[in-house]
Amino acid sequence: MTSHAAAVRRTGVLGALGVLWRFSRPHTLIGTFVSATGLYLIAVHELPGAGLDHLLWVIVAGSGVNLAIVGINQITDVEIDRVNKPHLPIAAGELTREAAWRIVAVAAALPLVLGLTQGALETGAVAAALAVGAAYSLPPVRLKRFPIAAALCISGVRSTVVNLGMYGHFSLAFGGALTIAPSVWALTAFVLPFSFAIAVLKDVPDMEGDRRYRIATFTVRLGPRRAARLGLAALAIAYLGMAVLGPLLVSDAQPAVLAGGHVAALVLLLTWARRADPADPAAFTGFYMRVWALFFLEYALVPAAVVAG
Repeated sequence: MTSHAAAVRRTGVLGALGVLWRFSRPHTLIGTFVSATGLYLIAVHELPGAGLDHLLWVIVAGSGVNLAIVGINQITDVEIDRVNKPHLPIAAGELTREAAWRIVAVAAALPLVLGLTQGALETGAVAAALAVGAAYSLPPVRLKRFPIAAALCISGVRSTVVNLGMYGHFSLAFGGALTIAPSVWALTAFVLPFSFAIAVLKDVPDMEGDRRYRIATFTVRLGPRRAARLGLAALAIAYLGMAVLGPLLVSDAQPAVLAGGHVAALVLLLTWARRADPADPAAFTGFYMRVWALFFLEYALVPAAVVAG
């Protein structure tokens, strides 16, 4: 009886952790982790100091912000998710709205407290990201109803708040002054169109639910094929801009690594895109996750170019 009860408890704990993991939207959580790690690698190469404890707490704070933002979105999108993403915990009935709000409250409070212990930059970055995330999902603002505003919310947080906020923290901690390396400015400029593309492409498989509940995404307005082309165009701009302008303007990175890596990534993207059918939601979701893999790669590629430089 005792061993059976222990097994049930383990299953319960593991099940709860699995629900929390899926609630966190793991690809976005991994994106936060690789962003922080890549920016840390640039910082320790550019600045006189180092400290893995700073990386750890940046990851904790960033993960909390990430969980709060995606959690609010799921809480407010239950009906839409039952059509588009029925596997998500609230839509699947595995997590109540009340429990989800408790998770969001803790996830939002933790980075705010951490930010207050560090300074104005960290507190401002956390507060800005949480405010934008709330405005994206919560009525009466609910910016996700407007495609350009929705895309700017996502791209603004991923490019500006994450890159400049995290690196700014490292520069203050390791160098004693707020400085932004040329490679980080370039990374910020790259991620702006890249995350805009993510914002557009994520909705391509979700047209049915978005249209039913009057969420006017680019896909609903333009159709899946034209929306997919818009997203791909933004990605091409990001890659070609970094491949052509990066070697000329990014003084702290090795030009051949920077250009060659981005050209190779663009070729890989276009190869995948040729096989992606925007009219097939399941297949296009697979392509969309490959785009996230390229996002992860960027935070290895740019630090590699900096170290090689």
